[in-house]
Amino acid sequence: MARILILGGGFGGFYTALGLEKRLGRGHELTLAARENYMLYTPLLPEAAAGMLEPRHLVVPLRSALRRTRVAIGEVTAIDTARRTVRLEPPGAEPFALAYDELVFALGSATRMPRAVPGLAERAIGFKSLAEAIWLRNRVLSHLDMADAASDEAERRRLMTVVFVGGGYAGVETAAELFDMARDALRYYPALDPRGIRIVVIEAAASILRDLGEDFALRVQRHLVRKGIEIRAGATLAEVREDAVVLTGGEEIPTRTVVWTAGVVANPLTAQIPAERDARGRLVTDPQLRVAGVEHVWALGDSAAVPDARTGGAPAPQTAQHALREARALAANLTAHLDGGATIAFAHGNLGMLASLGARDGAGRLLGVPIRGFFAWWVVRTYHLLQLPTLARKARVVIDWTIALFFPRDIAHLGSLGTVRTAHSPAAVRP
Repeated sequence: MARILILGGGFGGFYTALGLEKRLGRGHELTLAARENYMLYTPLLPEAAAGMLEPRHLVVPLRSALRRTRVAIGEVTAIDTARRTVRLEPPGAEPFALAYDELVFALGSATRMPRAVPGLAERAIGFKSLAEAIWLRNRVLSHLDMADAASDEAERRRLMTVVFVGGGYAGVETAAELFDMARDALRYYPALDPRGIRIVVIEAAASILRDLGEDFALRVQRHLVRKGIEIRAGATLAEVREDAVVLTGGEEIPTRTVVWTAGVVANPLTAQIPAERDARGRLVTDPQLRVAGVEHVWALGDSAAVPDARTGGAPAPQTAQHALREARALAANLTAHLDGGATIAFAHGNLGMLASLGARDGAGRLLGVPIRGFFAWWVVRTYHLLQLPTLARKARVVIDWTIALFFPRDIAHLGSLGTVRTAHSPAAVRP
């Protein structure tokens, strides 16, 4: 019997556990250690932030989805590959050690905000978690309320401007969804000019969505500009102030909301595994996803540099699509390793890269062919619906999408829902 310990409940960890449950015999012990008790379907976060989807419908409870896996909730604080133990600190309880025979490192990445940019870490927010998505949604809606009441025109413009730093899929998709949400919401703010909504995307490269190919990416960029989204390609951030961002060229963009989607780094716990790491801090694996030079340790996802046989051994990109395919390969290889069978090299046949660009709009490459507009948007949604785990979550998302076809977006501010009034609160006893 082998004790298999999976670290991380994201795409890599969840789908590895799911694959092992299907492949391994009953004699093996599966444990998944995660900070949260759910797997978050991150590709749909932009729609949750924009009020198209109920945020809870993007999370898959680990305990109900993984029937044969023990789920241990807590913070992984130490990894000892010599003793084959992991230290876990659960909330409100004493830390304890988890022993393993085979370890799967799937802890994902962390948001990287360069210290060289003054004010960035203090005033910007990332976009990797459900809490950040809800925060951003609340921020945009509350700023519309404040702008509606503001008498100063300059302050009103700042409140109605959101700046995204990073022109990858997360930044562009969220910018497009929030632009549509803000424009839709303005029907309830007759005093506000729709032209005052300003969404700006800052990208250091020559164009956004570079994975689509230079020519097509530029066409998509021009399309977004025609919709009303501003793109600052070839620009970098110099400073984030309380009321503006400053670009390296000196341009100032008045705003009170800055979203950082420009990059991530490997999880800091990779440093506790005595293995080779690449320039991004990711654990270097062999083609079978075993960590090079360390026995009984496997890795995948954002914190692993996994060579892809389809691209000549170049590391696979840090995307949910690749993490899902890596999980399937790792589950097959780990099962083969335990059963004495043959392992296979990871090879991802990429069917395409697609992005949602707001309501009924999308762009991408499908089997190498560029597609755009409603068809691309439909393909994106169909793909996510097929990949979303559990029938219950699929049904909830379909219901949300169907409601969105016939009714306006939900613009309720959810910030107060986390605040509980006590019996001693003046608001609680006021008649």
